[in-house]
This record gives sequence, structure tokens and C-alpha cells, in this order.
Amino acid sequence: MTKHPKAGQTVKIASGQFAGQDYWIEDYWVNVAGASWMDTKGNPACLKYAVRCAEDNLPIDDLVLYGKIGFFGHLIHVSEIGE
Repeated sequence: MTKHPKAGQTVKIASGQFAGQDYWIEDYWVNVAGASWMDTKGNPACLKYAVRCAEDNLPIDDLVLYGKIGFFGHLIHVSEIGE
């Protein structure tokens, strides 16, 4: 997958559990990890994202970004940043 156009930038999360928080985008998760978040076993960020998919009715696809809110890494769907 090509690099996300906002990789290396900080954006404001528009919706979902983290709405209103600053999010520094590293890149799409599949580029960071080399595999889909759905295939990544035991990674805390992926496990938390899977729970959020069910709770927040997020799309089940690979348009998922890895980045930081403060010091902690999180997966955020591109729809949550307004794309």
C-alpha cells in the first residue's frame, strides 16, 4: 500500500472514542507491520482496535492507521480522521 498522504503529520481525530484528540500518523498499519491488523496476533493496539470495531461499528478493512496519542500507539480508521 502506498504511504498515507498525512504520514508524519498530526491531525485532530474527528469521530469515535478518541474524537478531539491530536493523533500523530506514522502510516497505514499494513505498511508499519507488514501485515493486516486482522492477521497480527497478540498486538495490544490491534486487539483494542478489534474491540472498537465492534463497539463503534467501524469498517472491517485495512484503511487503518497506526500512530500516537501522546506516548501510546493506537490504530485509527481513516474515517475517524474525516477521510
